Amino acid sequence: MSKLWGGRFCAQTDEKTDHFHSSISFDKRMYKQDINGSIAHAKMLAKQGIIGDAESIAEGLRGILADIEQGKIEFDESAEDIHMNIEKILSERIGEAGKRLHTGRSRNDQVALDIRMYVKDEITEIRRLLVTTIRVLNDTAKEHTDTIMPGYTHLQRAQPINLAHHLLAYIEMFKRDIDRLNDTYRRTDVMPLGSGALAATTYPLDRDFVAAELGFSALTLNSLDGVSDRDFLVDLLAALSLIMMHLSRFCEEIILWASHEFKFIELDDAYSTGSSIMPQKKNPDMAELIRGKTGRVYGGLMGLLTVMKGLPLAYNKDMQEDKEGVFDAIDTVKMILPVFAGMIDTAKFNKGNMYKAAGGGFTNATDAADWLVKKGMPFRDAHEVIGKMVLYCINNNKSLEELTMAEYKELSPLFNEEIYDAISLEKCVNARVVKGGPSKENVLELIVINERYIREFTNE
Repeated sequence: MSKLWGGRFCAQTDEKTDHFHSSISFDKRMYKQDINGSIAHAKMLAKQGIIGDAESIAEGLRGILADIEQGKIEFDESAEDIHMNIEKILSERIGEAGKRLHTGRSRNDQVALDIRMYVKDEITEIRRLLVTTIRVLNDTAKEHTDTIMPGYTHLQRAQPINLAHHLLAYIEMFKRDIDRLNDTYRRTDVMPLGSGALAATTYPLDRDFVAAELGFSALTLNSLDGVSDRDFLVDLLAALSLIMMHLSRFCEEIILWASHEFKFIELDDAYSTGSSIMPQKKNPDMAELIRGKTGRVYGGLMGLLTVMKGLPLAYNKDMQEDKEGVFDAIDTVKMILPVFAGMIDTAKFNKGNMYKAAGGGFTNATDAADWLVKKGMPFRDAHEVIGKMVLYCINNNKSLEELTMAEYKELSPLFNEEIYDAISLEKCVNARVVKGGPSKENVLELIVINERYIREFTNE
């Protein structure tokens, strides 16, 4: 078939070139954005007196939209992309009027418009999924304000906390992820149509009208930048990469916690798999897949950064490579978030094993040192005393709670019976009332803050 741009050419492109050059296999998902953008463009052209048949164009485009959504249209690879496919179909259906649609625009600003519209829609959905995940974590935290577990540094038992505090830490991460998506949305919400191929156009376009029609809050201010900017996609991929990093970190812990060595958590059968050879196995495959799929989202980010790093202004065909990585990252995050939320929502936490683990490893040693400090001993001296006490316990197979008062006093005359209460796990956790600490009082307050956050988001 003849190309819509074929006037300059005497020969047809090679069949292999058509396949290599075409992007319809992946950019067809932007059909709705392309059609809505074209309808707004046609309305503007008519308003400005540039064309006179906008209504027949809009009616034809709405018919194409309905047919696409009903599966009645098969796209043509030789028409290259979603933009030229739709224009071709429109011209076949309504004749000469369809050929006027492209007046005053280029595929360069058209694709920039479509991808921005698409990204805005997807950010809205991903934020919704993140809020659902936050709700699940917050509800789970509410059930575990008294579930004591060890907190870790270097994967070594460090200090006792409650499970609620651990879960709430991830909510803070996901709230930051939403903040980043909000920033990305703001930078995406800039309307590029009217930039033309690179130097705008001599037609008297009303770009503000198109922006209002399509719900954009601002216009691009430089036509070169308007067609060649993909920073907002880098922003998106960076934000999605951080979401995946946070999900992956939690999944790493779930994988550890589900092991026989920890036995902190049992995942529901709906979020586990078995072994083809070992009948006893219950594998945390969903958590492992989430951890594994993080790499492909990172790959999208690095791929786009590499594509863009050497491109002169303005548009270059390299930029067609912006979409597949972005689409895949969006699809991956949207697929994972409901699975992750369901996995947490249905999991059972072994409170007894968590408490027992918190009681081992001398997680209350810092509290013992702090108790001595409150009795007047300098912290560094207290640190040394308790360090010697821990060594004594290790050599004698005892815990701090099991030491007699005589053994305590051998190391410091400051010790009295109050030390036993001070190093109880419950006291160690709930005495940490400093803002941001793991006390029950604090976590309950944060749970309420998160509930308000969820309500505010839902009401937006």
